[in-house]
Amino acid sequence: MDLNLLVAEARDMMGDDPAHDFAHVMRVYENAKDMCKKDGIDPTLALCAALFHDVVSYPKSDPRSEDSAAQSAQKAKPVLQRHGLTQEEISIVAGAIRDHSFSRRIVPHTVTGKILQDADRLDALGAIGVARAFATGGMLRRPLYNPDDPFCRDRNPDDSEWTVDHFFKKLLTLESQMNTDAGRTEAKKRTAFLKEFLACLECEI
Repeated sequence: MDLNLLVAEARDMMGDDPAHDFAHVMRVYENAKDMCKKDGIDPTLALCAALFHDVVSYPKSDPRSEDSAAQSAQKAKPVLQRHGLTQEEISIVAGAIRDHSFSRRIVPHTVTGKILQDADRLDALGAIGVARAFATGGMLRRPLYNPDDPFCRDRNPDDSEWTVDHFFKKLLTLESQMNTDAGRTEAKKRTAFLKEFLACLECEI
């Protein structure tokens, strides 16, 4: 199987959401490759999963958004079959794609699934995580923060209303949910950046 051909197919299937575009896919791909190398795991299935994990991506404001991962898994299957993966391998990759999303709130049961989930969540942290959060907030026309309580000190975070709330609702929780040693190590670094960013933001506003 030629992964370069799969990369080209994945590129052609991607939409134009700046937070879930082909650049995001390739960052997740590289995260997965790095974790597999550190843990001594054959990367093939994890890289296949990374390439197709977001080929269907509805906006977060769309009621269908929770089905994005399941639909991506289904869309990946015929492509993987054409490229020679066995039915067992396709099942593993499709399961990893289906189960990786935050909204599913489950821990994948395969190594491939755990690596994909960690690789995807790493791209929600650090500097790129900040950029993606505000890109999504801008697309959805959400205000940057609640002017009365920007950092959710006296209220529950609501990221359907305020972009900074997304840090407290999701992003700052990801470090504790990582599945792999490599993922936990990198998540710790990137989460520290999120906290530093929020501290700077507080000083500025």
